[in-house]
Amino acid sequence: MDILQILLSESFWAASLRIATPLIFGVLGALLCEKSGVLNLGIEGIFVAGAMSGWMAVWLGAGLWGGVLVAAGAGAFFGLLHAILTVPLGLSQHVSGLGVTLFATSVSYFTYRTALPNVSSPPRIEPFRALDIPILSDLPFLGPVLFQQTALTWLALLMVGLIWYLLYRTPLGVAIQAVGDNPDSVDAQGLSVYGLRIGAVVAGSALMAVGGAFLTMSAFDAFFFGMVNGRGWICIALVIFASWRPGKALLGALLFGAFDALQVRLQTEVGAFVPSQAFLAAPYVLSIIALVVAARKADYPRALLTPWFKGQR
Repeated sequence: MDILQILLSESFWAASLRIATPLIFGVLGALLCEKSGVLNLGIEGIFVAGAMSGWMAVWLGAGLWGGVLVAAGAGAFFGLLHAILTVPLGLSQHVSGLGVTLFATSVSYFTYRTALPNVSSPPRIEPFRALDIPILSDLPFLGPVLFQQTALTWLALLMVGLIWYLLYRTPLGVAIQAVGDNPDSVDAQGLSVYGLRIGAVVAGSALMAVGGAFLTMSAFDAFFFGMVNGRGWICIALVIFASWRPGKALLGALLFGAFDALQVRLQTEVGAFVPSQAFLAAPYVLSIIALVVAARKADYPRALLTPWFKGQR
């Protein structure tokens, strides 16, 4: 009965959506990269870079939306680095992605320590506040769950629709999907395989970084080491769970958010009888199970992880 009350409560689903928000940005960014045929394992480091750069920009006076733009720019930079290494140079996407994660994380921590060498606790900023939409915020259940979230959560939900529209209703989206399935056919049409893949990786990485910025500018009000806590790797798994579809990506992010929100509440209910580590591990275990079930029928991009060079067949 206690679990049922938790699952039916407004606060539980509001928390689930908040927890899912950075994952929505991340999984959409990873989906866009992989749709073009490029796996971006730099996502974990790009999350860290977005979190740090967005927070620092706001702390230096750029404003909240200015911080979001700075974070997106940082993500685009690391995405461009990954794209150059993997698309025209054809280097291993796995190795390059892991290198970008290490590089972006190290640069972020170094920048933080250089800018604040003598600070024991990070400075606080004024984060995004929950929107209070007249009338809609007072609706039963939907009001607290949907209409009392921050602007970045609404931006994440909007991006789901925009990415879906881009991929399935525009010529550019068709070209991105084609370059991830059969780059030779795209080249035969006179389109740039390199340009499409690099553009998709840069745009996807910018989205990933905004997911990181959510952590420091909406979920919290400061940057601290370890705050990303594996969310990037979860996004890579969620792309497979979603079968590379934006709508299912949203569902997967919400599912993980619900698992995470549930484990926090269960700790208060039965934490005295069960080790806390079991609750912390539960969302990841359940996500792995869901991934294994979904991956068996996943329709992946056919040219994913496959380098392409002009003039070669």
